[in-house]
Amino acid sequence: MIKGFKDFLLRGNVVDLAVAVVIGTAFTLLVGSFTSSFLEPLIGLVGGGGVDGGTFTINGQTFDWGAFVNQLITFVLTAAVVYFVVVLPMKTLVERRKRGEEAGPAEPTQVELLVEIRDLLRAQQGQGPGRDPSGPGTTSLPGQL
Repeated sequence: MIKGFKDFLLRGNVVDLAVAVVIGTAFTLLVGSFTSSFLEPLIGLVGGGGVDGGTFTINGQTFDWGAFVNQLITFVLTAAVVYFVVVLPMKTLVERRKRGEEAGPAEPTQVELLVEIRDLLRAQQGQGPGRDPSGPGTTSLPGQL
């Protein structure tokens, strides 16, 4: 069961989808909370402090550069964590599989495929799977009668 789950996870776009939806959303909320709780006050202090920290006004138009810097830091932190926690380990795992250090998904043997074909043909003919009719001395696979 674990091997099947691992093979499912390592199929191309499944990992990309999981990163985009789950990790991206959850971690963006976490980083957003961090930036609003800690970085916004720091940016406000650097920008002059008080209510108008991180802003400037030209001809009656207010530019909130502090909010932009805050969102930029949020983006960079999110991208860095997703890259180092998810993308880089997956890339390393795929490279190991290509080099043969970690076995890929196991393929069925020819005997297993032939037994499966035989059982399907019997099922189509209305016979249930049973003993091999080819006679004594034939080899049956584990789980076969």
